[in-house]
Amino acid sequence: MFDHCLYFNTASLARVVERLWSAAFKPFGLTPPQAFMLRLVLAQPGLSQHEIADQLTITRPTATRLLDGLQALGLVQRTLLPTDGRHWSIQPTDAARDLQQGLNQASAAVTQRIQRLIGKQTFTETVGKVKEVCDALKNA
Repeated sequence: MFDHCLYFNTASLARVVERLWSAAFKPFGLTPPQAFMLRLVLAQPGLSQHEIADQLTITRPTATRLLDGLQALGLVQRTLLPTDGRHWSIQPTDAARDLQQGLNQASAAVTQRIQRLIGKQTFTETVGKVKEVCDALKNA
């Protein structure tokens, strides 16, 4: 019925991949949104909450809520930006750095599993097309 509906098919895909990444990040006590945010903070320490929200394509309140959770777990810390006391710089803690390799390996394992199931070329093309559509719609 909804074979040609972008919303229905991307939402359906999102639910399926959410289950895969939930299982991968469960041993770390993190949800996929928390784990992807932490991976971003680990890769780019010092980003502001605003920059994190933009890069993850989430709202600022959602970014704040996720950062609150990561801070409660002792995985990130906020420091006021020296150039602008109204914004926070987000830094990973040593506990987060201890998780970095495991998180990246868990995510890579999910990616490799999906690539085996659908083929590496289909995977690469699908990710590229989804990103292309997302970028086009964000800027519309």
